[in-house]
Amino acid sequence: MTDTAAQGTEMKRSLTLTGVTVNAMALIAPGAFLWTTFELQAAQVVKGKGTASDMWTGLLFALILALFTAYSYSELARIYPGAGAGSSYYFAEAALLDKDGSGHRRLARFAKLSVGWISHLYYWIYPGIMIAFVATLFGYIYSTVFHHSLTYVPLAIVAVVAAIIVGYVAFRGISGSTMAAIVLNVIQITMLVALSIYFIIYRLGHGSAAWDFVNAGKVFIPHNFLHVLFQSTIAILLLVGFESVTALGAEAKNPEKDIRRGVLISLIIQGGFCYLLQYFAANFAIGAQTISSTAADGTKLTGLGAASVDAAPIGTMLKTMGGSAGQSLSLIVAFVVMLALLGTTLACLNTGVRVTYAMARDKEMPSILGGLHGKFATPHYGIWILVGVSALFGIYGVQPAQVDNITQITLASNVGTFFVYGFTCIIAIVAFASRHDKSVFKHYVIPGLGALMNIAMLVAVIVLAVISGGATAKDAYKALAMDGVWVVIGIVWVIFNPAKKGHKLFEKDVAPRESVSV
Repeated sequence: MTDTAAQGTEMKRSLTLTGVTVNAMALIAPGAFLWTTFELQAAQVVKGKGTASDMWTGLLFALILALFTAYSYSELARIYPGAGAGSSYYFAEAALLDKDGSGHRRLARFAKLSVGWISHLYYWIYPGIMIAFVATLFGYIYSTVFHHSLTYVPLAIVAVVAAIIVGYVAFRGISGSTMAAIVLNVIQITMLVALSIYFIIYRLGHGSAAWDFVNAGKVFIPHNFLHVLFQSTIAILLLVGFESVTALGAEAKNPEKDIRRGVLISLIIQGGFCYLLQYFAANFAIGAQTISSTAADGTKLTGLGAASVDAAPIGTMLKTMGGSAGQSLSLIVAFVVMLALLGTTLACLNTGVRVTYAMARDKEMPSILGGLHGKFATPHYGIWILVGVSALFGIYGVQPAQVDNITQITLASNVGTFFVYGFTCIIAIVAFASRHDKSVFKHYVIPGLGALMNIAMLVAVIVLAVISGGATAKDAYKALAMDGVWVVIGIVWVIFNPAKKGHKLFEKDVAPRESVSV
């Protein structure tokens, strides 16, 4: 296990607690996902029954899972401040190398490769999903202003341009990314708080109208536990990213304290406050008064039913509620959401390439990915390669005639997310098992629940897709096939990696971590 400092050029330590936190907050972008996922959440059906009435409670369940997982990450960051850019990849190895028994230590390389390789399913697909959302939202804004829709080719070009813009900011260094994150966070939080207040006031001012939830309490009360679980499989997409700052350890001025704090603070602000507020407000204000539509068979739909067939239900609600100013209001919100999505893409790209960089410096991935730019001290080769990958995923996901494509890559990414999160919770248990400062509640109960919940979510997201049948099941199989191909590539690489010839996956007589270069 090698530290970035031992390799010559180092990343620059420029991030304070504020910088660490806002970079994670940019990835958990509450101003973006209400707009982009509300239709999907409203449309979710399990065995013919809609789950949309448990949208808020599903979000709460996902938030609890995320907090358990975030706490595990924060505790690992506390005891392993030298993780640098490695995050879960580093934690997995360090926790096993710290053990006295050689049996644990011989598993260290296998553990770090497993979590490091599979984490790419999350970190290298997720930016492409965001790029597809950016291009789709650009198409919405364009069609609203000019009254005709963009075809696939212009949307694909938008995806490529967006990826290049984000890549250039990332290439210039984390300081520029941090400033962009600060600006975008201020804008989107201000917007979503104002939007939430507007929704609530509108509902209170039209008390006699028809609403999907008869009162505020109905939004908060779970209606069906399985529906809560299935809604949470979508809601987790809103919350992933809180762990991203653990990959910024090499650029934090005080990683011992700030990484741990940044993980929890970012999630509490964005998830515990922003998301719960805006999802309450949107559900509280949805009904026949604010949104209506017509299904393909001519059936008149209102409220959540209408939202399930509307590509931009929040925009439609704003147009209805705003009267003559409604369209202008929806365009302003859409533009802010697009900026927030760019910020999310930037934050995830920064995280993804740093984990790859750590693996490359450890000679577990191609060496070109471990190079730092001489001026900006960024992993520039990795950045531009990931820009290309993100653009390709964006082009694939934005195809209007292939609406299942975005579902496929989202499912593929979610499998990687739940695996990495669940594995890291287990690693937290292993890491603290032999420490004098361990706590049963903090280091067994919390990460144990986090691991179980992540495993449950992984099973749920696959089972939900399969039992739905039809195109949804086919999307699930294609997503799992993508993941399988990546795993096979990883196995082949480990076997034939020229830099690791003579190194076994399960080494005997591995030295404790204190004897390893860290």
